[in-house]
Amino acid sequence: MKIEDLDDSSDVKSNQQIVDYNYSRQIVTVDAKRALVGAGARILFYPTLLYNVCRNKIQSEFRWWDEIDQFLLLGAVPFPKDVPRLKQLGVGGVITLNEPYETLVPTSLYRAHGIDHLVIPTRDYLFAPSFVDIGQAVNFIHRNATSCRTTYVHCKAGRGRSTTIVLCYLVEYKHMTPASALEYVRSRRPRVLLAPSQWKAVQEYKHWRLASTAAPSPSGDAVLITKADLEGYNSPSQGKEIALVQRVTKARPMIAKLSLPFCIFKSFGCRYTNQYEVNRGTRLLN
Repeated sequence: MKIEDLDDSSDVKSNQQIVDYNYSRQIVTVDAKRALVGAGARILFYPTLLYNVCRNKIQSEFRWWDEIDQFLLLGAVPFPKDVPRLKQLGVGGVITLNEPYETLVPTSLYRAHGIDHLVIPTRDYLFAPSFVDIGQAVNFIHRNATSCRTTYVHCKAGRGRSTTIVLCYLVEYKHMTPASALEYVRSRRPRVLLAPSQWKAVQEYKHWRLASTAAPSPSGDAVLITKADLEGYNSPSQGKEIALVQRVTKARPMIAKLSLPFCIFKSFGCRYTNQYEVNRGTRLLN
């Protein structure tokens, strides 16, 4: 990760070295955490999936999916046999928050039934999708809803990762607060449960959305990784959300340096031309 100097002082360079060192230690810690959680999630995937299937067969209130809104379903990972049923329910889009080893239905099968498929691989238990991925998913749901097409949002059990997306959608397009959105979703699907990083993502998503729409052009910007981004967020850059901050520079633009000689030359040329016209007018009068 490159961190740019804001000035030429030795103190800033020393601070940069400290930041680089601390940042490297944090990345190592986060990577170790992700690796440990990932290994545990792989081991527990099929046992917990079987547990959920058994509860679904035994307990009538343990539904595989629930209707959250008119065009929005929240639930567990679907099996290939569920795809025709989803199509009958009017599902026109599916958002998958599973990692590849958790995904049981290929995109080709959804497409064969005329269903769009958005895949956002997100690690289970402690991690939330990145803000960019959340925004993409929220827009996906909204586009389907405006076309009267239902979207099915799922992870493994329909409790954490998928609920994060649904809550952010309700906050943005149904104008709910995070707390009221969570209370409402729990009334529709009581067993939803968010990890701390997932709940934090819901609380901060609206602020990120507003800031991103007012952000300057990314060209010429620096990249800033915040401490909050190391607490469980997931993104294509190995779990680190990035934010853009305008680069501060003390360097004088080159065009400003070139303009001074040009202005001097132009001023001298104008004085010479004016003097020539005065002399020429005097000769004509004589």
